[in-house]
Amino acid sequence: MPAPNVAYVWATFDRGGVTASGASGLADPGRGRALTIDDPVRIASISKLVMALGVMRLVEDGQIDLDRDVSDYLGWSLRNPAFPDRPITLRLLLSHRSSLTDNVDYAVPLGTEVRAVAGSPAAFDAAHPPGAYFRYSNLNFPVIASALERVTGERFDRLMARLVLQPLGLDACFNWSTCSDAAIARAVVLRSGGGQPIRDDLGGRPPDCAVNAPEGSSCDLSNYVLGSNGALFSPQGGLRISARDLAVVGRLLLHGGTHQGQRFVSEASIRMLLAPVWTFDGANGEIDSGFYCAYGLASQSLPVRTAGCRDDLFGRGRAVAGHAGDAYGLRSGLWVDPASGTGIAYFSVGNGDDPPRGRSAYRAIEEWLARKLRP
Repeated sequence: MPAPNVAYVWATFDRGGVTASGASGLADPGRGRALTIDDPVRIASISKLVMALGVMRLVEDGQIDLDRDVSDYLGWSLRNPAFPDRPITLRLLLSHRSSLTDNVDYAVPLGTEVRAVAGSPAAFDAAHPPGAYFRYSNLNFPVIASALERVTGERFDRLMARLVLQPLGLDACFNWSTCSDAAIARAVVLRSGGGQPIRDDLGGRPPDCAVNAPEGSSCDLSNYVLGSNGALFSPQGGLRISARDLAVVGRLLLHGGTHQGQRFVSEASIRMLLAPVWTFDGANGEIDSGFYCAYGLASQSLPVRTAGCRDDLFGRGRAVAGHAGDAYGLRSGLWVDPASGTGIAYFSVGNGDDPPRGRSAYRAIEEWLARKLRP
């Protein structure tokens, strides 16, 4: 069972809608507001999968190509200095095979350009060329966001609202910038294991600054150059979304790209997102103690039966695809089981930096929530 200070919410679903749900604890301890499946939280790395849906819409529209040198979209050369002749593509960035690392700070603040960070030799894995090795790196996604801004001429948060969130009817947003006042009033406060607020203690009001700006500096975006810093709205983890709306995304995956009978992306695009492009073979990637063993385009596939892999979250080898999230005391998951046509969306807050471990590479709270998805 979860610790007393941990709040959690879950929603199981099938192609027809939410089939069951539950919640416990407080969304906002300071105001005594109970957590519900309609309360949006900073969902962490599940944001990557939602962003990838927008990428696929642009691919289908012919605006971008997954296998073209991303430098052509960025307007500057993105190269691993150790392998200057190997182009880096959107496909490699989405699948964490670009050779970028998180050895540098991927939270690039306002006033700094992504180029200054991703163009540094320190940002790269000098031992492995692009395409040869899996290394999970959040920095991939600010680079992608910068490319999308420059191609479309739209700011990342607004682009995702237009391409993904609004068409799916989600009251969700990146860094609160496009969410409704009602969603902001229901914000889930992220807190430490001891209950201290860490992020999104909004008190029912929009944040003073929706982007990553240096403390004490201006938050004025009027002079922002599109494409210069796709990190501003946290594409790697800054999506605020409720469990109910996350279930809508899961149902889109189960429906093969249709939403309420309308085609959102092609079935081929959904297959491309979810099918692993990398699977651990014992030596071809960093697996984080067995957590990452098969990865598609911003999606994980579980489990993998290779020595060292400990990713059987649901137990008994149940095959699922989706993504996990972990940041600021939150643990989250969006998983679909295509064989049964079912899925689950969940998150818990107040877990601390090192919550109790489970039998797998996942934490006990995640395994406990995953069991809500019945066989």
